[in-house]
Amino acid sequence: MDDVDVELLETSPGVGPALLRGAVTGAGRPGARGTLPRRRLVLTGVEQEVRALADFCEVTGGLLGDVLPATWLHVQTFPLQVRLMAARDFPFPMLGMVHVANRMRVHRPVRVDETLTLSSWAQDLAPHRKGHTVDLRGEARVGDEVVWEGSSTYLVRSSTPPDVAGGGPGTPPDTDGGGDGSTDPTRAVATWRLPAGLGRQYARVAGDVNPIHLSALSARTLGFPRAIAHGMWTHARALAAVQSRLPGSYEVDTRFLKPILLPSTVVLRAALGQGSADLAVTDREGSRRHLSMQVRALP
Repeated sequence: MDDVDVELLETSPGVGPALLRGAVTGAGRPGARGTLPRRRLVLTGVEQEVRALADFCEVTGGLLGDVLPATWLHVQTFPLQVRLMAARDFPFPMLGMVHVANRMRVHRPVRVDETLTLSSWAQDLAPHRKGHTVDLRGEARVGDEVVWEGSSTYLVRSSTPPDVAGGGPGTPPDTDGGGDGSTDPTRAVATWRLPAGLGRQYARVAGDVNPIHLSALSARTLGFPRAIAHGMWTHARALAAVQSRLPGSYEVDTRFLKPILLPSTVVLRAALGQGSADLAVTDREGSRRHLSMQVRALP
């Protein structure tokens, strides 16, 4: 990303205060008429708190080892994303933005004892048939080496969406499989019973304290009948299920389709190949798909 301002942070931003600030200052933002901030947030000297990592692995079903989960690196860049979206120069109000897709590239295993430089920025404002999408990018470096990259796509719905045939650049499709080399995963490999308090459990280890995840009462204020599971918890839990099969370098393309109301029972379905996995999280019957994920080894 060229020709941008770099804002060096001394500590990781607090997600809760940033969410509150974004909510308070959301009115009057220009929306799609505005431009994305030309600013990269950078946090240097990041070392791992092993206890926090262990808690994350416990909640998401991963095994604690000497290599960091890709989704943990997302968790560490997420506060930078929120700070960007909460700032007054971000064109969209945070309330109502929906995380619809996530992409990650792990260029090599990242060890627990390595010191990281994390950064985040916004790019790719694009029309969508339901409004607009914007990508919040993340990056982790060890020295000058890029070891992990992430991109979270958010949908901003509009009452008068642009007339865009087929969505727009980077638009997450509404269906899975077909045309992208993926295999439709139908074989059930695990059943997960998700408790009502799962959103609070994940919020404690990941810092994402969005009210739609915390309780039925707070979720109802935002239009949901009950709290919903974090999309990134589902992402982390599905990826952890194939942790032992992951190659040293790989990419993950994930789409969040239907919210999971808590409590709930969901099923992980998989089609596993050599250096690849096609995963889906569905309801018990397989008729309602919550998440679709493709994992591919990098060349």
